[in-house]
Amino acid sequence: MITEVGGESVEFTGERVAGAPLTWGQQSIWHSTRWLEDGDPYFNLPWVLPVHGRRDLKTVLSALGALLDRHESLRTTWEDTPRGPVQQVTGHGELRVEVVEAAEVKPRQAAATVAAELAATGFDYARELPLRCSVVCDSAGRPGALALALTHFAVDGWALDLLAAEWRALLTGRPLPAPLWHPLDQAAFEQGEGAARGARSLRYWREAMDRAPATLFGERKQEPERPRFVKVGMESAALAAAAEILAARWAVSTTSVLVAATAVLLGEMTGQRDIALQFIVGNRHDPRMRAMVGTAVQDGLFVLAIPDGHVADAARAAHASAMAAYRHAHYDPAEQRALRDEPGRPDLSAYFNDVRSFPGWPNRPRGHPAELTGRTRTFDAGAWDEVDASFFLSTGPATDTCQLYLLTDTARLSRAAAEAMLRAIETLLVTSVTRDVPLAGIGELGIYEETR
Repeated sequence: MITEVGGESVEFTGERVAGAPLTWGQQSIWHSTRWLEDGDPYFNLPWVLPVHGRRDLKTVLSALGALLDRHESLRTTWEDTPRGPVQQVTGHGELRVEVVEAAEVKPRQAAATVAAELAATGFDYARELPLRCSVVCDSAGRPGALALALTHFAVDGWALDLLAAEWRALLTGRPLPAPLWHPLDQAAFEQGEGAARGARSLRYWREAMDRAPATLFGERKQEPERPRFVKVGMESAALAAAAEILAARWAVSTTSVLVAATAVLLGEMTGQRDIALQFIVGNRHDPRMRAMVGTAVQDGLFVLAIPDGHVADAARAAHASAMAAYRHAHYDPAEQRALRDEPGRPDLSAYFNDVRSFPGWPNRPRGHPAELTGRTRTFDAGAWDEVDASFFLSTGPATDTCQLYLLTDTARLSRAAAEAMLRAIETLLVTSVTRDVPLAGIGELGIYEETR
């Protein structure tokens, strides 16, 4: 049982009060919100911060206030104006924080429930601070966790990791150096010297789109399910083990191993020799951006010409193509949309996103991949009437098993075919651990008939 026991106000003060155009990362999200209904929580992020040690409520609230003081993104609003959308940093104010008590469950477990509730309604971007917060206490009234909901306008996954690291230090009272780069600074950079970098990225996009197929699925159409868009998931320790072994053997990343298998199997299914996927790219190459709490995520374009040879050759080619996609994902979104809207440009509705913070799975069980396949499970993970993607494969954050989630348009790929696709990725890579699999012989593995 979770009971509200009170409320507190956390005051914050910043050194700068200013407005500016949106950063390119913010613009990408702003454009996507245009097709959402008011109050839609699609871009909300529920999040839990544990309270380490025996901290009292005053200490927890002080640490929260310090985060707000330090990071302009956490005290920013966004609104549309006649000259376009702008971000506005607030210099001072207060955040209302509920205090709740978890009587029969651990505070961290209760905090996950509270965070989901906080994130269940959309933010009023123009009038509301970009985070909501509750302190979750145990039955003795001692804080055990912070439950938060944040908008993606303010943070991405990288920024959450930065905040988590700072949170632990602030709870202990350890001083931290002041942040030197904020979204206002990033916006100014992109409007000035960063514009040349954006232009280089768009030249890459133009060239890559010239190589992409007109549409991934061609004329493949079937009666869609209801709801039309479905997501299936898979957890596979065998896939985690195989990907790590093959990445080391082929001198590529585990991400490249996964995307190569995905591209090869898509090629087998669709008959395409060129596979185009949009990547979700964190854009943290610049040291200044690596330390920025904000959102920097944009789309990158991966195009793989499937080579002759073996799966290993496809993985090495995929690694080179992935590096090019990651390097050219920082650009003016309006100019990118104009480029995509030119006559004859390909349909780019297929995506790949690796959300992991680690390059492998450090807590996975040991053993040969083939011995771990019995632990694999698949499951339904949701369904929607409308999604702006025909194919979206993403990893999950688990460190003990490879989590894959595949969202598909069932007019192109049925629920059963999506599950078969995930199983096929596992089978292809587990098989590749024991022998070199020729690309021309993938059909002989007998893993792909259900997707046809």
